[in-house]
Amino acid sequence: MIDEHRPALPQPGGPATGRRNGAGDRSAAAVVRRLLRPGAVLLLTIAAVSYVAAVDPNEEGHYPTCPFLALTGLQCPGCGSLRTVHALAHGQVLEALSLNVLTVAAIPALAFFWLHWTLARAQDRPVRTKAAHPAFIWAFFGVVLTFWLVRNLPFGSFLAP
Repeated sequence: MIDEHRPALPQPGGPATGRRNGAGDRSAAAVVRRLLRPGAVLLLTIAAVSYVAAVDPNEEGHYPTCPFLALTGLQCPGCGSLRTVHALAHGQVLEALSLNVLTVAAIPALAFFWLHWTLARAQDRPVRTKAAHPAFIWAFFGVVLTFWLVRNLPFGSFLAP
């Protein structure tokens, strides 16, 4: 039950600073604090790519088989992505494109969104809660579904890893 007669708790930053929850704080410590999450995502990405670069997914037994492939015999849109990342980590762009062109195309988009998020956090600007306009999201979904379908058809075998 909410007690409507209790006064509101004072906010950090207080009325003397005019800031609420430390918003607008431009000190180095505040910038570093705001960049912790984007930095953590970057470190986890570097660690994951380093692991995939070191442990070859082309060798049996290192990674599990795609569950969709194991159950249906068909390739999902992500099939070949580990091998694609491995090839990119070793500078083999053409091989990566032949394994999963969708993954190669998604990497610059993911880097753009990460950079946008990082810059917004560094400048203490609000980060949009929507990834993109709904039409763009639906178009991307259509591309993924089309890729998924075509790579499993006989004439689309060039998209299979």
